[in-house]
Amino acid sequence: MREASSHEVSALPTATESISRAPTSRQYRRLSYQAVFVLVAGALGWVAWENVQANIAVRNLSLGFGFLSQEAGFGIPFSVLPYDETDSYGWVFVVGVANTILVSFLGIVAATVLGFVIGIARLSPNWAVANAALVYIEAVRNLPLLLHVLIWYNVVIRGLPPARQAISVGDVAFLSNRGIFLPWLTTGLGAWTLCAIGVVAVAGLGFILHRSRRRREARGEGLPTFRLGAIWIGAIVVGVLAAAHATIHFEVPVLRGFNFAGGIALSPELAALVIALATYNASFIAELVRGAIEAVDRGQREAAMSLGLDRMKTLRLVIIPQAVRLLVPPLTNQYLHLLKASSLATVIGYPDIVNIFVGTTLNQTGRAIEIMGLTMAVFLFLSLGITGISNIYNRHMRIVGR
Repeated sequence: MREASSHEVSALPTATESISRAPTSRQYRRLSYQAVFVLVAGALGWVAWENVQANIAVRNLSLGFGFLSQEAGFGIPFSVLPYDETDSYGWVFVVGVANTILVSFLGIVAATVLGFVIGIARLSPNWAVANAALVYIEAVRNLPLLLHVLIWYNVVIRGLPPARQAISVGDVAFLSNRGIFLPWLTTGLGAWTLCAIGVVAVAGLGFILHRSRRRREARGEGLPTFRLGAIWIGAIVVGVLAAAHATIHFEVPVLRGFNFAGGIALSPELAALVIALATYNASFIAELVRGAIEAVDRGQREAAMSLGLDRMKTLRLVIIPQAVRLLVPPLTNQYLHLLKASSLATVIGYPDIVNIFVGTTLNQTGRAIEIMGLTMAVFLFLSLGITGISNIYNRHMRIVGR
């Protein structure tokens, strides 16, 4: 037999190396704890599943989603998507999801704008403005959100005059106890076409902002984003209308009988819920904005002032872009809270997914497990979507180290 070469001998593990690679007692304990946890979790899951099967057998039920194809047979007072009583429970689920997305989106936009305004006002050198913002924050955020919803619905919206005595805002918008009626642009295009146009428009605006940022990093000067964005939106509108041979009509609500016709109507439930979610969450967003602005180094302000920038330009061009990087993670948590708090719609009768699917559909079909599972999946999917968008924006805005 040939003797092993020096390279082969050196490649063989020594006894010390073999001992060092062997699992230590600490690692054994960790593996044991993990194994025990998996066994306990599996046992609890098995017990829960056996309990579910036993209860289903007692009630002569079976799991399945076949009920989604059955006719619903009940009406929905407000829906973003077209709905009829002859539609299926599956379409009721889709309508509920769309209504939930609508109220959450409107609440997030309104709360963000209002929160930024109040947060900046909180730092105003004007004593009256700063203390008015402080009073708003402390008064609003220390009341339960449910109480906000009930006040806006029962006291404010329902306290408005009837349609014939509606409060007019410039003869184009009207406030009454039947809802808020606003002017609207109609094109004759379908809802899905408008959604596709909106996606293309947002994608184009995102591309313009991306190119402007890249150019600012490379040359120190960005693109005229506002002008290019306006041109892009105008080109899309003109192109689509010309291709579809459609025209834009500006509809103003008009009183006909006991209610208004034309324009767009926000039901009392939708208006109250959006306002309550926006005003409540804006008080928390305002404090997040204030904290993020104050976290920016004071030297940034002094440097901007030395360059001759006034206070507003310093905020807009220097402070807020840096504060946004600190603001995104806590702001995402506030958006998630707003999304989940939209389920309070059921107390005032707004037809979100909890009201019409977990409520009415569950009472008619008795499919508690399937309905609860689908509803939980919707909120999980929407929450993960908000978190994903926030993470993408956060990575885009981060400062890359050299």
